[in-house]
Order: sequence, then structure tokens, then C-alpha cells
Amino acid sequence: MKASDFRDLDWQNAGNWPQGVKMTFCVLLFLVLCLIGWYFWIKPQQEELDGQEATERTLRADFSVKQAKAVNLEALRQQLEEMKDMLRQMLRQLPSKTEMPELLVDISQTALSSGIENDLFQPGAETVKEFYAEKPIALRMVGSYHQFGAFISGVASLPRVVILTMHDVSLRPKGAAASLPGAKTKVLTDGGILALEGTVKTYRYVEDDEAPAPAPGAKPGAAAAAKPAGGK
Repeated sequence: MKASDFRDLDWQNAGNWPQGVKMTFCVLLFLVLCLIGWYFWIKPQQEELDGQEATERTLRADFSVKQAKAVNLEALRQQLEEMKDMLRQMLRQLPSKTEMPELLVDISQTALSSGIENDLFQPGAETVKEFYAEKPIALRMVGSYHQFGAFISGVASLPRVVILTMHDVSLRPKGAAASLPGAKTKVLTDGGILALEGTVKTYRYVEDDEAPAPAPGAKPGAAAAAKPAGGK
């Protein structure tokens, strides 16, 4: 087969082409058909197969994780119950509803016994949350740095666990001394008179019958999930 055989081809009479030319064109046609078949039929199926294999690997990994959880399900349930019991015990260390008035009196008396002057000690309206209730107290106290330290120590030593969180509380030197240069540092270091003013919040645990009603549209399981935390 020569190069001239390809130059002198009669495209109107392919049957008379040389045998070598016919074989070459058949091979080329076969390769073109194979390429078209691979691109339009085999390649999409190969991509689909790769995707299915990736999905299989993901499902196998997910199955392994869930199988491990299923094997340890009882242990996890027991651990959850133990954590709930610990939470109940910790909540029981907070004051109850009936103990709250006495607790407020104890806090006020602790301040007085520390030598602090209570210009204002006004409990506000209580707000009930899911498993605890918070009660704000407006304060205005006057005393020395060491007296405030003794007050905090006294509150910490009360029989019940007392949590006090401060909100917009300021502690500054009282009187004209506060306006003098460097007075704040001098008052704090020399035990001068300080004025504390602001709001603190104290907390108690909530009984089952005190839990707030679920909001409209809330899922029924939401209230049930919160109930054991404050229950006995």
C-alpha cells in the first residue's frame, strides 16, 4: 500500500479501492465508533458507577458509626440517667420556693453583719425559666473594701448554694473623695468608703408544677425534655 493509493481514491466507487486502503478505513471507522460509544454510553455509566461506589463508602461509614452506637446504647442510656441524677442533685442544692424569702433575709443580714450599710435592698419580680427561676435584687450598699469582701465570704458560707450574678453593677468611692486625682486607688488601698449600686440576680430550682407552659407551636417533646431536670 502506497501513499498514492490514498491520493487517487475514487469516493464515488469505494468498492474498487485497494485492499490495504479498505482495511485502513475499516480500522479508522471502528476506532471512531468505539470512541463515540465510550463517550456517549460507557463514560456516563462509569461516572454513575463511581458515584454509587462513593455512596456505598459513605453508607458503610455511617453504618459503622450507628452500629457502634447501637452496641453501646444501653451504656449510653445509663450514663444519661446518671447525668440527669447528678443534675437533679445539683439543682437540689439551690434554694426552693419556700426557702427563697428566708434566703433574701439571710443575704441582707449578712451584709449588715459585715458592717455594710444597706441603702437599698429591693427584690424584684421573679422570672421562671425551664428548670430554674431567677429573682433580681436592686442594691445600693455602702461599706469598705474589706467589708464587701467579708460580705461575699459570708454569702458563700450560707447553708444553701447561693448564686449571685451582677448586672450593671458599679463600685466606686463614695463622696467628694471620688473626684480627687488618684482617689479611687487611694480609697481602695486604704480601706475607704465605697458605694456599690446595681442589680444582682439570685436563683432557685423550679418544681414540676411550676414549669412554664410551652409556647404556642412548640414541639410537645420540648417541655417533657426539660421536666426531669427540675423534678425530684
